[in-house]
Amino acid sequence: MTEHESSGRRPTLRERKKLRTRQALVTEALRRFTTRGFAETTLDELVEAVEISQRTFFRNFASKEDVALAPEQELWATYVDVFARQPAGDAPFADYQRALFATVASMDEGWAARFRDSRTLAERTPALAGHSLRNCAEATDRVLGVTARGPEEGPDAEVRLRLLLELMLSAWRWAVHDWLRAEPGPDDREGLLQRARHAFALLPEVAALASA
Repeated sequence: MTEHESSGRRPTLRERKKLRTRQALVTEALRRFTTRGFAETTLDELVEAVEISQRTFFRNFASKEDVALAPEQELWATYVDVFARQPAGDAPFADYQRALFATVASMDEGWAARFRDSRTLAERTPALAGHSLRNCAEATDRVLGVTARGPEEGPDAEVRLRLLLELMLSAWRWAVHDWLRAEPGPDDREGLLQRARHAFALLPEVAALASA
């Protein structure tokens, strides 16, 4: 889901052109990083393949790491937006999970394949793994910033919410890792969602172990 789709506004011609350029960069970058290696692929080669200037590249992405992790960044940006828009319930943990499922379901048709390529690359490239953790941490901070808190929750409210969100994200990371080990299916997105549901269903049992 793009920013314009989430707002309901039709993107302008300029915005559509910029989006096509970004998509072409991501597609070509992931193809080259996967076949040749992340470190071995130069920025000059990438921009030449897409027929743009380095200036145009840096208007879209801050670095090679950013373009390699674009599908993940798109996921977290959409997640923050979906979470902020959904009505707050009585159980923040359930709200976190519901927003994540809604986010994955809302991503465009080719997102699952791009996300698989990006995550596979990140799992074998230490520089990308660290960058990925930073992206997740930044999204965590943004979600916590818009999580509703009651005045009676006390001074430990923020740390409790952070631990709840981190617990869900740990289950999500396991689901993604397990998904990457399987062959892509006809509905790869559903395979990811099934693993996430399974991991989330185990969380109450995991939480109980902490108090045992």
